[in-house]
Amino acid sequence: MPDRAPAAPAAPAVPSLQPTRDPRVTLDDLLEVVLNKGAVLHLDLIIAVADIPLIGVNVRAAIAGMETMLEYGMLRQWDEATRAWAERSGSRGLELRDGERLITRMFGGHRLTGEVCSGWRPGSVHLTDRRLVVLRREPREVLWEAELAALESAALETERAVGGEDRTRLRVRLRDGGEALLSAAEPERLHRELLEQAPGAQALAAADGGRGGTAGPAEKDGHEGHLWYHEPRRGGAMWRGGRGRLDAGGLSWKSPVDARPALVLAPGDLLGVRLEERDNPAGSPYTLVLDTPGGEVALAADTLPDWTGPLHRMAAGGTGQEDGEPPERRRDDGGPHR
Repeated sequence: MPDRAPAAPAAPAVPSLQPTRDPRVTLDDLLEVVLNKGAVLHLDLIIAVADIPLIGVNVRAAIAGMETMLEYGMLRQWDEATRAWAERSGSRGLELRDGERLITRMFGGHRLTGEVCSGWRPGSVHLTDRRLVVLRREPREVLWEAELAALESAALETERAVGGEDRTRLRVRLRDGGEALLSAAEPERLHRELLEQAPGAQALAAADGGRGGTAGPAEKDGHEGHLWYHEPRRGGAMWRGGRGRLDAGGLSWKSPVDARPALVLAPGDLLGVRLEERDNPAGSPYTLVLDTPGGEVALAADTLPDWTGPLHRMAAGGTGQEDGEPPERRRDDGGPHR
């Protein structure tokens, strides 16, 4: 009688998944993990009556914050459709001409000057590819309007407000000699986009107009492009991709899904610039570290020399060093001196 084949060893028992609970975890911690990192649900559900399966449910779901979804290429079609709808609805109250396209809209105002009365008139600033309009909706009134073809120059100025704080204003001059002083929720962005739509206008610094204030961006020391920011969070800092801008006003960083910049660094707050070998999502062996009064700021970029040179010069300007010579001499080619 032939020998029987040996029986296969019994598979080890797989312990069932048991829910765990950490009493130290709060609802805020759970929401932060779901929004920043996301969660994937795989659920198989069978509904039975008298041990007879009747309904089967198979669910595969991803839950995360919109920023995480967009970073991983999910819901992009919805995001594009929503942005297109926002662009169409952003011109509420402003009647667009045939073929006219709205570029941006933000809260703002126009300063009225006259012999009888003067003061700020609040409303909203509409920039199209043809006009710059300050509009009040209730009651509806065009507070100020100018064709972009008639624009001669645009300059950012710093004005001392009634409360004592400094406010950035936008002064525009027309070819016929007229001018206007405007306020805006994001004056730097309005100034930049206005010059992009009116290439014939000069980016005039406020000091050139003899009115004092802050000078315009120094193009030779400026840069703008994609930048990674190691943003501090309560659960630990995390890398976020966004757009950085460096000019005479300082360094700013903003995520495309945020309403306001998460990082704003004035030239006087930059105490030092150095490169350190740290892991970062840009793929570079070096991470750009900025020393500020509030602590270190870590940044990463695909092209470090585009940022290190202007940042070194900005730090040198705040410490009284000669142009291009930071306190600790380093190369601008993406790596430190050995």
